[in-house]
Amino acid sequence: MLGNGPRAISARGQPLKNCKAMSDSPPDILDDARAAIASVALPDGTALGGSTRVSGLSLNGGRVSLSLTIKPEEHEAFVPVRDAVEESLRALPGVNSVFVVLTADTPPVQNPVPPKLGNANARPKPLAHVRHVVAVASGKGGVGKSTTTVNLALAFRALGWKVGVLDADIYGPSLPTLLGLTGKPAKGQGRNLLPMQAYGLKAMSMGVLVDPETAMVWRGPMIMSAITQMISDVDWGALDLLLVDMPPGTGDAQLALAQGTDLAGAIIVSTPQDLALVDARRGITMFNKVNVPTLGIIENMSQFICPDCGSQHAIFGQGGAEREAARFGVPFLGALPLSMELRAASDAGKPILARDPDGPLGQLYQTMARTVMGALERKAGPQVTARH
Repeated sequence: MLGNGPRAISARGQPLKNCKAMSDSPPDILDDARAAIASVALPDGTALGGSTRVSGLSLNGGRVSLSLTIKPEEHEAFVPVRDAVEESLRALPGVNSVFVVLTADTPPVQNPVPPKLGNANARPKPLAHVRHVVAVASGKGGVGKSTTTVNLALAFRALGWKVGVLDADIYGPSLPTLLGLTGKPAKGQGRNLLPMQAYGLKAMSMGVLVDPETAMVWRGPMIMSAITQMISDVDWGALDLLLVDMPPGTGDAQLALAQGTDLAGAIIVSTPQDLALVDARRGITMFNKVNVPTLGIIENMSQFICPDCGSQHAIFGQGGAEREAARFGVPFLGALPLSMELRAASDAGKPILARDPDGPLGQLYQTMARTVMGALERKAGPQVTARH
């Protein structure tokens, strides 16, 4: 994501073709950006300015974003090109930060051929030191999936696992708010970034890489590339579990995760109402198609607990997620109430499980985590827990 690569051939060149700005940024800065990267050399020796590789050039609050279109097999050759483009753009007056992604429409791999042993040119496997990668999905937005993901992560940590959280919702990242993350991630070895730290968790989100007010006007290939880079270009280290907070839907982000990692399973979060359950069913079906098991369903907002009198109200109905779990033959992990305490803790960046791990909600999350932990251990067999 961030890195120092080969220096561009020249700071000025011909205007780029098919490079239309996607914002109302000052034209002189965008013109300078086009000129600055026009003479960057492509792997074949030609200039970037004479190609159709650049798209999505935009400027927002001093931050330049763009995409370089490549073929999947060109990735390694274009890493130095990406570095050179980033370096050229950072040198421009008025540019505070740069984000360049390599995008490619990658078809699903059918019957992949195992790599030969001893292949010195084989790339390191992403997340090689992560024992389990689990997606937390809903299919529908607004059901409390991100809040559930963060508190589940803290529940796993309370049970002794070393845990990371990847916020894969590019359009609406919630992790910085939920964990109170501020600042930017530090740089590790090479181009790798070091994940942020909060409450004993490792965390990464597009929300800590861009300005909070930036609108991500990106197409599917850019989304897939960004998620792939947050998996492979972040030094996650040794983890027992990486929870991935998935965006709503069953599209590019889900496909990028399924293709780019060895998913151990998925947890589905839904409210009890039929409107949410319809999308939850789609999520289960999608994971089934890519051979990812559903580890369980959580019914969130199953009831509202009045902070004054303690009475319970099933605002969205009750029991719908449990019935869906029985219908699909997957575990029902439990029901979580909607409470003012949970909402306030989330908005303050102090998750309820970090604030009160032994309280009623903390115990609920830990019970769910314990069930998932058992399923993962049975599937993977006995292994040594990651060192803390």
